Amino acid sequence: MALLAQRLSSIKPSPTISINTMSQELRAQGRDVIGLAAGEPDFDTPQNIKDAAARAMAEGKTKYAAPAGIPELRAAICDKLKADNNLDYDPAQIHVGCGGKQTIYNALFATLNGGDEVIVVAPYWVSYTDITLLCDGMPVVVNTTQATGFKITPEALEAAITPKTKWLMMNSPCNPSGAAYTADELKALGEVLLRYPHVWIMPDDMYEKIVYDDFAFKTIAEVVPELYDRTLTLNGMSKAYCMTGWRVGYAAGPTELIKAMNMIASQSTTSTSTISQWAAVEALRGPQEFIGEHNKVFKERRDLVVSMLNEANGLECMTPEGAFYVYPSAAGMLGKKTPDGDVLRSDEDVAKYLLGSQGVAVVHGEAFGLSPHFRISYATATEVLIEACTRIQLACSVLG
Repeated sequence: MALLAQRLSSIKPSPTISINTMSQELRAQGRDVIGLAAGEPDFDTPQNIKDAAARAMAEGKTKYAAPAGIPELRAAICDKLKADNNLDYDPAQIHVGCGGKQTIYNALFATLNGGDEVIVVAPYWVSYTDITLLCDGMPVVVNTTQATGFKITPEALEAAITPKTKWLMMNSPCNPSGAAYTADELKALGEVLLRYPHVWIMPDDMYEKIVYDDFAFKTIAEVVPELYDRTLTLNGMSKAYCMTGWRVGYAAGPTELIKAMNMIASQSTTSTSTISQWAAVEALRGPQEFIGEHNKVFKERRDLVVSMLNEANGLECMTPEGAFYVYPSAAGMLGKKTPDGDVLRSDEDVAKYLLGSQGVAVVHGEAFGLSPHFRISYATATEVLIEACTRIQLACSVLG
């Protein structure tokens, strides 16, 4: 009898984590590798947040927490949602999980039956489709294009909806493209969703605070309040607050769904680290100025990377509205030969070529559901980005 469950055959390890691990292993072997695959800020967690964690430990706040999260954090999240997004929630409508992944998993595990469909907009964060499959759902991938700014159109959304559709998953600003939806774009999508009351909406707002050029972030329940009762708004501490390793994500939604997610947590993780939760309270209630300071640096890096990639033969790179990624098209590299005589036939070939020839680790677009592209994270030192883009330009210039 086979040991492993059949459901594992439908998923794969996270490509971003795998490539980041490969980069670290190559460095350990003495290779000169620049890793641009990791999706986390290079800035350290602000000191006041670390101090709050230390205080929590010193005060003995180290016991089990309720699956929903500590009351102080849920209250802080409610205040944040009201102040930033004009959304009214009470603590019973808040679920705190071990990062964004577990929050999504709990929501889908609580709601999907076999054959239920989840609309996923490509390019998408690599875990959306695999978590859907683990929860017996069926991902319905809707491809976008550079022409639409990597955003789903109302027409494409309506064409994807069927009687089996349970969820629409949206990520704005998007990992990997950095695309972000305006209020008008969200309203247009909302007009479609209002015609299909069986479809729930799961906006992933993890990069909400990392936006540029005076972009005004909005979330869909804010601009289409009629969808409030069937929207589960996701967010977390990882990106804007530089707390990736602290593992704190959260969701706000209808009480019945939140209760179900809490029940699942009670039989799995119980809760995320109590110490991390106290740190998150300080993050939400403490000084926020550092976010703007970080964004200024991110914007400078974004502009640098976009400019240098667009100077490379065969690459075309859009300027994203948010997050800290670019998603250049590698279509102009396909069909060309490397100096070793290999023909680049896919964006995975391109990623392998950049790593093997120049020691630059990127994530191929197939991992995000949309080819031929690759993702670069510019959440790293500016001088490192200059060197990496110079190497990419060289790799492109020698193709035959």
